[in-house]
Amino acid sequence: MTGTVLVAGGTGELGGRIVRALRANGATVRVVARPGSDRAKINALSQAGAHVVIIDNWTVSELAGACQGVACVVSALSGLGETIIDAQRTLLDAAIAAGVPRFIPSDYSIDFTKLPAGRNRNLDLRRAFHSYLDSAPIAATTIFNGAFADMITGQMPIILFGLHRVLVWGNADQRIDFTTMDDTAAFTAKTALDETTPRFLRIAGDEKSLREVCTVVSDVTGKPFSLLRPGGLSLLGGLIRVARFVAPGKGELYPAWQGMQYMRDMLDGRAKTAVLDNDRYPDLRWHSLRDVLSDFLHRQPAEPNQIGPA
Repeated sequence: MTGTVLVAGGTGELGGRIVRALRANGATVRVVARPGSDRAKINALSQAGAHVVIIDNWTVSELAGACQGVACVVSALSGLGETIIDAQRTLLDAAIAAGVPRFIPSDYSIDFTKLPAGRNRNLDLRRAFHSYLDSAPIAATTIFNGAFADMITGQMPIILFGLHRVLVWGNADQRIDFTTMDDTAAFTAKTALDETTPRFLRIAGDEKSLREVCTVVSDVTGKPFSLLRPGGLSLLGGLIRVARFVAPGKGELYPAWQGMQYMRDMLDGRAKTAVLDNDRYPDLRWHSLRDVLSDFLHRQPAEPNQIGPA
């Protein structure tokens, strides 16, 4: 499992982790970046042993030059339609032009193949790219990792530390897939170096219902947490429509209503993975929500009941 892998989006949170995981697996790593990319992040990638190629115009011909001799292109691009559809399509066309045999798109999400279209903007963008990817003459592997477990400590409105509550809409016993960014990156690196991967791989570092999350956070903090259930998924759907009308957040990657869409789709149940591919690479160690919360609280100077948003 060695070779040269090209990473797009390597200056991002997940992309940088993928680069480091690839290097840890002995891969030669090439990263494509734009001229305006954060110089400190570029330097960090170079220090990690990656070769950074600055792409001025993001054209097929320019990217194809960077893709020469590459065994797999990994996309960790993040953005809206001009990135997930347009820029990623150019990257895919360049990989094909250069004869790259494999491509990993920037999905890293809940399994949207089981959800109807038109209910989650960011997932719909990935679905639209898939319609092009699936007709392209290249082998592709999508990685579904559920929700990023790292976000449960703040960005994901689930644990309300100040109130000692766990917010739930609908069924508190519906299990959700959680995977840390580090574990997702480690699995992606293995996948990029594995020529035998299928079209879809599904992973989860942990599977927890929000009732179980309540128990875990109570154990870790030593404080009693309880569930807070404002209503069902139909009410949440109505609030999403109101939020999108009042604060559309045009051009924003994660306006408030987008996070609410993810929450609804995670609790919907249809995106829950029944069979996981965690055992595909036996040497990987998976981190649980308990690990994430314990590490988070260990790094906080304040008392646990003062941590996080109220």
